[in-house]
This record gives sequence, C-alpha cells and structure tokens, in this order.
Amino acid sequence: MAQSTTPSLATPSSPHAHGGGGVGSVMGTVIIALAPVTLFSFYLFGWPVLFMLLTTLAAGLATEAFALWLMGRPIRPHLMDGSAVVTCLLLGLSLPASAPWWIAVLGGAFAIGVGKQVYGGLGANPFNPAMISRVMLLISFPQQLSTWPAIRPLFSEGALSFTEGLRVTFLGERGPALGMDAASAATPLGHLKTELTLSRTVDEILGQGYDHTMALFGTLSGSAGETSAVLILLGGLYMWWRGIIDLRIPGSMIAATAALAFVFHVYDPSAFPGPVFHVFNGALLLGAFFIATDMVTSPTTPRGQILFGLGCGALTYIIRTWGGYPEGVSFAVVLMNACVPLIDHYTRPRVFGKERAGGPPLGGAE
Repeated sequence: MAQSTTPSLATPSSPHAHGGGGVGSVMGTVIIALAPVTLFSFYLFGWPVLFMLLTTLAAGLATEAFALWLMGRPIRPHLMDGSAVVTCLLLGLSLPASAPWWIAVLGGAFAIGVGKQVYGGLGANPFNPAMISRVMLLISFPQQLSTWPAIRPLFSEGALSFTEGLRVTFLGERGPALGMDAASAATPLGHLKTELTLSRTVDEILGQGYDHTMALFGTLSGSAGETSAVLILLGGLYMWWRGIIDLRIPGSMIAATAALAFVFHVYDPSAFPGPVFHVFNGALLLGAFFIATDMVTSPTTPRGQILFGLGCGALTYIIRTWGGYPEGVSFAVVLMNACVPLIDHYTRPRVFGKERAGGPPLGGAE
C-alpha cells in the first residue's frame, strides 16, 4: 500500500504573531499623555502637589512590591511595567493638591493592595484601582477630599517655597501658619451646588467671576489634574492617535452628560447649568479619556463600550445634580465597572454560523 509523501499540516498554538507592544509600552504612552496635565498642576499649585504625587507613588509601589513578595512573584518586572505608576498617578491627580501625606499613603496603598492585588494583580481587577481608592477616601474622609487649595502658580508673588510646600503636605499647615490670606477655594461644581440650595439662579452664581475659558485653560481651583480641559483633551487625543484607546467610551460618556445637561437646562435654565459647564468642569474629561477607558475594567465589545460610556455619563450627571457630592465621575465609573460582565454578556457578537443564543448552526441541527 502506497503511503502519501505530503507532509502533515501542523498548526502551532497561538499567538502566531506579536505586534511588538506590551504592558510597558501602553503604560508609557499613558504616562506621556498625562505629562502635560501633571506638569501644569505642579505649575498651578506649586510644591505641595509634587510632594503629594510622589508620596502616592511611593506608597503604591511599596504596596505592589510587598504584595508580590507575599505571593512569591517576581517583583522587578511587575514594578517596571508601569501599571502601578499609572494607577497612582491617576489617583494623585484626582486628589486635592494640598492633600496631607497620610491621605496619599492610604490612597496609594489601597489602590494597589485592595483595588488590584487582592484580585490577582493586573488584568484581574473588576474595578478601576484608582477610582475605587478615591471612592474609599471620599466616603471616609470627606473634609480632606473636599478642601481645595487656592491657585498659587510657581514664580508668582503668592507661590509657596519648597519648605512651605513640605509643611503643607507633611505637617498639615494651612493659610494662617504660612502667612497666606486665603488658602482654599471652592470648585465651580461645589460652589454652584452650594449656592443653588440658597435659592439663587445659575446665572446669578456663574455671573460672579466665572467664565468657560477659565475652565478650558485651567485657571480655576479643583483636583490637581482636573483643571485644564485643553491639556486633558490633548492627552486623550494623543492616546487615541497611538491606538491605546478607542473614542467610543469617552465620546459616549461626554455625550450622555452633555445631552442630559442640555435637556434639563432647556427645561429650567435657572436651576440647571448648560452642557458646556458640565463638560469643562470637574473630572468628566479626565475620567472619560484616562479612567473609563481602562482596558481591564471596561467592556470588550464595541456596543458594550458605547453602553458603558453612556452609563458613566448619565450617572455622572445624576450624581452631580441630585446626589450628595458635587462630582460623580468616580462613583459612576465604579458602578459601571460592576456592570461590565453583564454588558459583555448581552453585547457579545454572534458566533459565525450559529444563533446569537449559541444554539445549533443556522439552517440545521448541529
């Protein structure tokens, strides 16, 4: 009996090709995208924001190393992939610039330890580590998380020196101790929410020194990295250009918030500010481009990503308008993170040749 001389076909196991990227390159791109916002926050608030960010990073990296050591995993490769740096940087940029050192330590340790490592590390966490830590801090320490320092740009007359910055971050000193007339200022969202309870109209409140260009270019008080809409947009578009993010989530999140703001502003302009105010102020843009787009905690399907973004945007507007806090991005992202498995289940694409429910092939029994 003759035997075939044709060699048998062998299919090697996947992956068949490598695109050249990796966790390190993705995180490096995100860090580059965040660099303008980070440097601008240093210029805007001075030395305290630098000390706060460095303390958050140190606490997060130390926690990452300790958790890896406990689990017997290699420490250096995980620390060098940049994921912990991105998490702690996003957390730090969402905090007040004058947050005390213990808030930074607790937040960084919680984000990495509880938000990431208890679930098994990078890729296994269901919630965005930075946002779950910020939610914990906001609920536990509302006073420290809602005290915003006044803007004191570097090289200006009221700028804090290096030693004064150390005293703010590590000794908790504020205005009178440092000879400052005013040490804190309300954010536009917080000021509006407070004044609306006093039966004042939106026009009366925003007519007292507020201008949209101030929020656009970042000359208003707020969290360390949430003040300049222009720089956040540039960072987000840079990540999109590098192929790190898709615009479905940020686009649908911003569109949902703006659409609800438009509808209620038309309904009663004296009680509800317009969409431009909501888009340019607070953490909406930072959350839309840098947080909600987290690959681990967002849906994988295109339709799911749009639903996820719409949910984040709607919840942000609802919490801002009727919730107990003037800002709602962190709560909205965490709540929608919990819905990701359900969204992925109902938006998964149909398997080719089968019904959507996974039954027998179309046109006959399996």
